[in-house]
Amino acid sequence: MILFPDEEIVRTALRGMAAYQMSWFDAHLWAYAECHGLSEIQSEDFQEGRMYGRVRIVNPFRGS
Repeated sequence: MILFPDEEIVRTALRGMAAYQMSWFDAHLWAYAECHGLSEIQSEDFQEGRMYGRVRIVNPFRGS
C-alpha cells in the first residue's frame, strides 16, 4: 500500500515540527502514524517511550 501525503498529513507534520522540535523527516513519519491511527512507531531516532500526540515511540534495538 502506498500512502501519499495530503493536506492533513502536511499540516500535522508542520504541527509536529513546531510542537515537538522534530526535523521535517521525523515529523512527516509521525504525522502518518498520527493521522492514520497507528499507536506506535518503532524507531531508534526518537526518544524511547515518549508519546507524541497519540503515538508512542518504541526502540526495537533496546534490550528489555
